[in-house]
Amino acid sequence: MARYINPYTDFGFKKLFGTELNKELLISFLNSLLPDGQTVKDITYLNTEKLGTQEIDRRAVFDVYCENEQGEKFLVEMQKGEQQFFKDRSLFYSTFPIREQAEKGKNWNYELKAVYTIGILNFTFDNSSDDYFHHEVKLVDMGSQEVFYDKLTLIYLEMPKFNKAEEELENMFDKWMFVLRNLSGLMERPAALQERVFNRLFEAAEIAQFDRRELVEYEDSLKNFRDWYSVMETTLNKGLAQGRVEGRVEGIIEVARNMKSKSIPLQTIQELTGLSLEEIELL
Repeated sequence: MARYINPYTDFGFKKLFGTELNKELLISFLNSLLPDGQTVKDITYLNTEKLGTQEIDRRAVFDVYCENEQGEKFLVEMQKGEQQFFKDRSLFYSTFPIREQAEKGKNWNYELKAVYTIGILNFTFDNSSDDYFHHEVKLVDMGSQEVFYDKLTLIYLEMPKFNKAEEELENMFDKWMFVLRNLSGLMERPAALQERVFNRLFEAAEIAQFDRRELVEYEDSLKNFRDWYSVMETTLNKGLAQGRVEGRVEGIIEVARNMKSKSIPLQTIQELTGLSLEEIELL
């Protein structure tokens, strides 16, 4: 049996990063991502459910939503699998902490606090290079290549691409990436993770310390995660078998369409069907 929880499960991620008891973990993680000179000293958790200004607006639900002592907003989300319009969805979510800053009942000059959207991704982007996994996205003037607006930052971490071994970890960012990628497979605390914050992390993550309610909730969350993974794997295998049997372009296209509807990464579909990314995107 595993000793530590799987942070890719809903329960595991929120236990580590979404509770007042463990907020020092979130603060340390955020500080490992921010540029030099920027430091979060404290955070306040905010309601993770936000409704739009009209009834027709979609509800946005975040894994973790908080603000620091300066009122800057942070959305943090663990994304288990690729979605067709993931980037659109991510940007859509970012509009909620922007719009809610509008001051009602008095004149307002439109000054905004910074917003950070952070995605911890259990998949890879189709158009990214093999070793580039830490994406920091801002609004940039394409002519001057200078940042046009520095108060909106989208950070994406392609976890499958992080493959550093324990002895290669150089800083806190590396250590957080390592522990998120490997936590559920560890049986002992790695010697490289000696900072005080990791005392709390491994204490909070140890399954043997859960009470009955926590254990039931975690097992349910883990089952959902395994079921999701099994569905992805089954769809992939059936799609390959169908494509081989039909042996026709029409059959391969139909297989690719079915795989895409199950949110299987486009790059994986390309490798298994031989179709181009352009052809797959048009399906």
